[in-house]
Amino acid sequence: MVIWSDVKKHLLTGVSYMIPLVVASGLCMAIAKVMGGALVGNAEGTVAWYINNIGGIGMGLIVPVITAYMAYSIANRPGLAPGFICGAICVQIKAGFLGGIIAAFLVGYVVLFLKKYLKVPKAMQGLMPVMIIPTLTTLIVGLMLYLFIGLPITWLQNSILDFMKSMQDGSRFILGAMIGGMMGFDLGGPINKTASLFCNALMVENFFAPTAAKIIGGMTPPLGVALAVFIWKEKKFSRDEIEAGKAALPLGLCFITEGVLPFALADPLRVIPATMAGSAVSSGLSMMWNVTSTVPHGGIFVVPLMENSGMFLLALCIGACVTAAVLSFLKPTLKPNEIENIEEKEISDDDLKMNF
Repeated sequence: MVIWSDVKKHLLTGVSYMIPLVVASGLCMAIAKVMGGALVGNAEGTVAWYINNIGGIGMGLIVPVITAYMAYSIANRPGLAPGFICGAICVQIKAGFLGGIIAAFLVGYVVLFLKKYLKVPKAMQGLMPVMIIPTLTTLIVGLMLYLFIGLPITWLQNSILDFMKSMQDGSRFILGAMIGGMMGFDLGGPINKTASLFCNALMVENFFAPTAAKIIGGMTPPLGVALAVFIWKEKKFSRDEIEAGKAALPLGLCFITEGVLPFALADPLRVIPATMAGSAVSSGLSMMWNVTSTVPHGGIFVVPLMENSGMFLLALCIGACVTAAVLSFLKPTLKPNEIENIEEKEISDDDLKMNF
C-alpha cells in the first residue's frame, strides 16, 4: 500500500503540472478547427494554421513535462533536467506517455541512488545537484531508453494504439462504457482519476475520442441525479437532498463530478449503481458516435469545440436519463411519517432556545 501510495502521489504531481499545458494546447487546436475547419493543418500560412501549430507544439511538450515533474516529485530539483531530456527521448523514439512515466521513475530513483552512494571530494559537493547528478542521470537513463527498454515500450504503446484504432462500433461502445463506469464509480476518487489518466495518455497520442468519453462520463452523474430530484422532489428526497440537487446541476455542467457526492455518501448502494449505469451508457455512446475532444476539461463550455458536438449532447441527455431512471427505481418513495421526521430533524434544539 505504501508503494502504491507513493506511485499515485508522483503520478498526480506530474499530471497536475501537465493539465494546464494540455488545456492551453488543446484549446488552441480546437479554436484553429473552428476557424479553419477540419483540414486546418493543410491551410498553410493562414492564422488558423499558425494557431493549430501552436497547439501542436504544446502537445509535443506533454510527455517531457510529465516526465520531468514526476521525477521532480521523486528526487526534487536534480530530477528536472534529466526528466525533460529523457521525456524528449521518449517522444523521439515514439515510446509516448507510457515511456515517459517509466522514464520518470528511472530518473527519480537513479538520482536518489546517486545522492546516497556517489561520494565526491568536498570541493566538488556544490556541483553535485547542478552538474554531476543531472549529467550522470541523463546519460544512464537516456542510454537505457535508447539501447534496452525503449524498443519494448514503443512496441507495447503502438500495439495498444493499433488495437484501439481498429475497434468497430460495438467494441468502441464497450471501451467507452468501461471509461464511463470508472468515472461514475467513485465520483472523483482514485478509480475516477485512473480513467482520466488513461484518457489523457491516449490524448497525447492524438486519440481524442476517450477524452470526450471521460468528460461526458464525469458530467452525467450530477446531471442525472439532479434530474431525478427535479422529477420526484419531496416524494423521494429530503429537503437537504433537494438543495444539493439544485447545486449538482451547474456542477455537472462544469464537469465537476463531485457534485453528486452528498447523495453517494448518504445512500451509496442506490446512488452509485445509478451513476455508473448512466455514465457507462453516455460514454459508450460518445465513443461509438466518434465524438472527439482536444480539450480535457471545461464541461459544457468546450462542447462547441468538439467534433460531433450534437451527438455529445444527445449522449449526455440519454446517460442523464438512465441515471435518473435507475435512481428513481432504486430509491423508495418516502412515507408521510418519514417526511414528517425529516422536517422535524431540520429544526434543531438550538432553534427553539430563547435567550433573555
